[in-house]
Amino acid sequence: MAKEITNRAENYSQWYQDIVKKADLADNSAVRGCMVIKPNGYAIWENMRDQLDRMFKETGHVNAYFPLFIPKSFLSKEAKHVEGFAKECAVVTHHRLMNDPNGEGVIVDPESKLQEELIVRPTSETIIWDAYRSWIQSYRDLPLLINQWANVVRWEMRVRMFLRTAEFLWQEGHTAHATRQEAMEETLRILDIYAKFAEEYMAVPVIKGIKTENERFAGADETFCIEALMQDGKALQAGTSHFLGQNFAKAFDVKFVNDKNEEEFVWATSWGVSTRLVGGLIMAHSDDSGLVLPPKLAPVQVAIVPIPKPSPEIGEVAEKIMKALRDKGISVKYDKDDQKRPGFKFAEHEMRGVPVRIGIGKRDLENGQVEVARRDTKEKSFTPLDGVADYVANLLDDIQQNLFNRAKKFREENTTAVDSFDDFKAIVEAPKEGMPESWGGGFLSAHWDGTTETELRIKELTKATIRCIPLDGEEEPGQCILTGRPSKRRVLFAKAY
Repeated sequence: MAKEITNRAENYSQWYQDIVKKADLADNSAVRGCMVIKPNGYAIWENMRDQLDRMFKETGHVNAYFPLFIPKSFLSKEAKHVEGFAKECAVVTHHRLMNDPNGEGVIVDPESKLQEELIVRPTSETIIWDAYRSWIQSYRDLPLLINQWANVVRWEMRVRMFLRTAEFLWQEGHTAHATRQEAMEETLRILDIYAKFAEEYMAVPVIKGIKTENERFAGADETFCIEALMQDGKALQAGTSHFLGQNFAKAFDVKFVNDKNEEEFVWATSWGVSTRLVGGLIMAHSDDSGLVLPPKLAPVQVAIVPIPKPSPEIGEVAEKIMKALRDKGISVKYDKDDQKRPGFKFAEHEMRGVPVRIGIGKRDLENGQVEVARRDTKEKSFTPLDGVADYVANLLDDIQQNLFNRAKKFREENTTAVDSFDDFKAIVEAPKEGMPESWGGGFLSAHWDGTTETELRIKELTKATIRCIPLDGEEEPGQCILTGRPSKRRVLFAKAY
């Protein structure tokens, strides 16, 4: 089965597509630019969603739902916002179909043109802040901490499943606050939640930072992000949290009376992550044998395979093991399909990224043991039947930590401080031994003079962008790698998805 997957070093892009297809995560759709998320892929997203939802609710957030359609006039109210999304919008112009008079199926009824076109939600700031105008009158109504789980459309014709599709699933938080300080604290609180989720659940180390003005979310005063490094040396923006200032409150006239009986505009944030995290999970951990999943997000954490085929004796033992594992909150599947050989089952579970596989044969029962294989290192061991649940629980924890450590080591080995543009170009453009031909160069820490002109010129010359200004970075006077102008600190560059 692994032979059906392209080697990462030969063609990383095809390897990724092969993983998505062979691990049964998603499929192409009849709708150009969109994908079908299959049960195995959706189960991973559900685990992500459920964990993030719990983390949001622990910090006082509640869920709501807002319309998919947004009146075109709403997008016109915040100039930077409409400019940022105008080229990505899908527009509804009519509301009815009719039979084609020529008998060619159905056509749009020309008499059903809408008085005002509707935009299919690219993001929900405008429709939500229109609603907030009637929800907020006094400081007693604040803070308003709302999250929405939804789908959005940003027109995209070049599909890379999970990473770039016209329609995708996400969560978007939209909060309202009485003061600038409270809104900024919320922005950074969510950034910390995203970073914790990425590192503790996805096992992906991230760098927290602030975006440059050029990379800022349309309509925000500041955009904060978490950036991760994929196995091909390219960056993935894994989450963003935006401080919106009072921009949308002013655009939609959302005011409140403060505790001094004075009227002022509300302060706002918005933040979101999407199904592109599933793509990030694939690219951060998987190998040439298939998907590799961190146990905390794996739909099935343990697969039990009878050898050579199911029997009452093996089934009885498997049931006891499953009960012991489920009592510990571990998801487990007994693969009793008697039409497939054990070797095929092993390859199938390996392809789908199941973290732990347990093999049970007649000889194993006689010896009072089972064979346990871990997906991350492919190491196998035997463990006594009476201690298998504890052993597997500890093994899952070890796999989770090992995946994080492995990804962090990779990032550290592929983060380079660069002080000249020649060196910068050489690292970005040169292939790296043992890595994909499309190698992106990893993270490059370099000085920049702070101007959008220089930022865009570096992108034009190298395709590398400023991913963020790291929040944990210290001031370090230097010279911009391109212009030689003074720079107060290094920023993080990379080619990116």
